[in-house]
Amino acid sequence: MLSSCLRFVKPLIMMPFSLAIAVALLASADFASADIYGFVDEEGVIHLTNVPTNPRYKVWIKEKRVLFNLGPDYVKYDKVIEKTARRYDVDHALVKAVIKAESNFNSKAVSRKGAKGLMQLMPKTASSLRVEDCFHPEDNIDGGVRYLRYLMNVYDGNLPLTLAAYNAGEKAVARYRGIPPYAETKTYVRRVMRYYEEYNRKSAPTSLSKADAQVQNVSASSN
Repeated sequence: MLSSCLRFVKPLIMMPFSLAIAVALLASADFASADIYGFVDEEGVIHLTNVPTNPRYKVWIKEKRVLFNLGPDYVKYDKVIEKTARRYDVDHALVKAVIKAESNFNSKAVSRKGAKGLMQLMPKTASSLRVEDCFHPEDNIDGGVRYLRYLMNVYDGNLPLTLAAYNAGEKAVARYRGIPPYAETKTYVRRVMRYYEEYNRKSAPTSLSKADAQVQNVSASSN
C-alpha cells in the first residue's frame, strides 16, 4: 500500500507546481495502475494514497489500463507453474497473473502484513497448507495454487470472487456478499484479471477481454 505525505513550502503559488511533481512521481512508480487519492489539509500538507481511509480523500488520478510490463523472471518459473497448475486443474495463465500481481516473480518478496514469497502466502495460510518454506519457489507455488483451487471450488469458478477472497479473505467476501468495497481489493481483482487476459492472449484467443464486465457484474450483484 502506498501512503505518502508531502509538505510544500509557502507561498501557496508554489503548490500547484509542487503537486504536479509529486503526482508525476507517483504515477511513474510500479503502483501507477491504482487510483491515486489525495487531499490538502489545513496546514498545507498534501496527503496521497492508493488506499483511502478518510472521506476527505478524493480521486486525483483515475486508474488507467494496466501497462503489461513483464518482470525479468517472467519465464523463470514457467515449468513449475505449468506442472502445478495441471496438478490442481487451475489455468497456468491465472497462476502467472496472480504471481505477477502479488510479487512480480520475486520469490523473496515480503509484504508489510507478512505475506511471503511468489504467491504472497500469509503465515497462517501457509501453515494450513503445510508450506514450510514460503521462500522456496516450488513449495510456495504449490501452496498458492492449492489455495486458488480451494477458493475456485468455494465460489463455483467465479474468478472475481476467487481473487477477492485471495486478497481480502473469505470472511470479507461473505460479509459483503461479493467483492468487498476496499479500494485495494477492487484494484487487485481488476489487475489480476487483466494480467490473466494478457497471458492468455500470448498463447491463444480468449473471452477474458470481458474481465472488467465480470468484476462489475459481481460488484453489482452484491449491492
